Amino acid sequence: MHQRILILDYGSQVTQLIARRVREAGAYCEIHPGDVSDEFIRSQEGLKGIILSGSHASVYAEDALQVPAAAFNAGVPVLGICYGMQAMARQLGGVTEGSDKREFGYAEVRAHGHTKLLDGIQDFTTAEGHGMLKVWMSHGDKVTALPPGFKLMASTPTCPIAGMADEDRGFYAVQFHPEVTHTVQGAALFQRFVRDICGCVGDWNMPDYVQEAIANIREQVGDEEVILALSGGVDSSVAAALIHQAIGDKLTCVFVDHGLLRLNEAQQVMSTFADNMGLKIIHIDASDRFLGKLAGVTDPEAKRKIIGREFVEIFQEEAAKLSNARWLAQGTIYPDVIESAAAKSGKATGIKSHHNVGGLPDTLNLKLLEPLRELFKDEVRKLGVALGLPPAMVYRHPFPGPGLGVRILGEIKREYADLLRQADAIFIEELRNTVDQETGKNWYDLTSQAFTVFLPVKSVGVMGDARTYEYVVAMRAVQTTDFMTADWAELPYSLLKRTSGRIINEVRGINRVTYDVSSKPPATIEWE
Repeated sequence: MHQRILILDYGSQVTQLIARRVREAGAYCEIHPGDVSDEFIRSQEGLKGIILSGSHASVYAEDALQVPAAAFNAGVPVLGICYGMQAMARQLGGVTEGSDKREFGYAEVRAHGHTKLLDGIQDFTTAEGHGMLKVWMSHGDKVTALPPGFKLMASTPTCPIAGMADEDRGFYAVQFHPEVTHTVQGAALFQRFVRDICGCVGDWNMPDYVQEAIANIREQVGDEEVILALSGGVDSSVAAALIHQAIGDKLTCVFVDHGLLRLNEAQQVMSTFADNMGLKIIHIDASDRFLGKLAGVTDPEAKRKIIGREFVEIFQEEAAKLSNARWLAQGTIYPDVIESAAAKSGKATGIKSHHNVGGLPDTLNLKLLEPLRELFKDEVRKLGVALGLPPAMVYRHPFPGPGLGVRILGEIKREYADLLRQADAIFIEELRNTVDQETGKNWYDLTSQAFTVFLPVKSVGVMGDARTYEYVVAMRAVQTTDFMTADWAELPYSLLKRTSGRIINEVRGINRVTYDVSSKPPATIEWE
């Protein structure tokens, strides 16, 4: 049993980032709704600390969620963030009110009192000798009176109580958001809370987790067999490698090629898993079936539904042929679980329900095996490396489930997919081959996601002495840490020029290349 930090979620869009910070500090944590019962908190084995998240709501609203009393009586340190600070203040005898001066974005916070949480943690010192933190604020309410036993820990000119602490009880609270990258010392603050204040020993890391996960799979599955849908993406690939180490040839993978994969991807998947790792894989070439169903369809959501439905039907057909399979394995990861739980509870805004959670139809009559459901994406990648998967596969950019189906605008045709595959491969190759002199890294590693989009329009061009009338592609590359916001990558002009020239000269049917300079928001990363 790992020591654990319990995170109570009050609907913030960045609660997952709190969990990632805690995991980075070497402690296991779980996110649960902010209104869990007192009994739930008291039942937590190995509990070392509690963190109260932010929220889009106000603590004084009629339907505001209350922090369970047991959180303050559990005998463990508590950290309140934004709404969590305001709720802590209000419920422990302080005052929280609406502010006439809201703070959204960058702020500089002065630390007071040399509390254990902030002692020695600062970004710069003022001429008067005050320690200052560069942070990110997002609030319209504020604490105006401290609860009994608390002292001031931080302030800004517009928020006189930007942090408070009752060190006798181990209660700390900050109005800013230390979980986001904009708060420069955020990682140091979580490290201080998790390791020094809560006393976690740092027993959470992926190399050690491998044997623990293998033991869990063996205990769960026993002598039965498992079937897994292998997409070639990071999550399903790591799940396959992990389960294979646990149960060997009692795992059967089904790899469905829907005709919308990247260049040579099917061959790469089969080479990596079947040839080099010895996995048992059923390879289904269903490209004709998918492209036939997609003919004439232009609506993005309709395309997604068709691709999803066909995949399920093919998987059902193959599963029915395996009479000994009793388990369905999926690459569900922890964000999928959190998002679906939040969507069902209605405690958070704008969070999606995930296709993996709930999985494939009940008619499969299979039990569900989800060995990655406690892990975040960065942890899945580290696990993949620990399992011996090629780093190039583990650390490659995200690829959507519908594949090129959402990167071909409008109707999907085989011709369009073939052109896009070639153009995308050239773009990725040039990103990998171009090294940034300042960092020494190639531009594929410097970008978080990069791809090419096929536009269903033609433009006039000239090649040699002849007029051309051919298709257009757009290149897209972004940089982000959490994929909730993203900036377009400022790629070198020489890289853009070289890539554009290669695509136009090597891909017959494309005569114009553009580069997408939209950030998220207001745009999304994918075009559809």
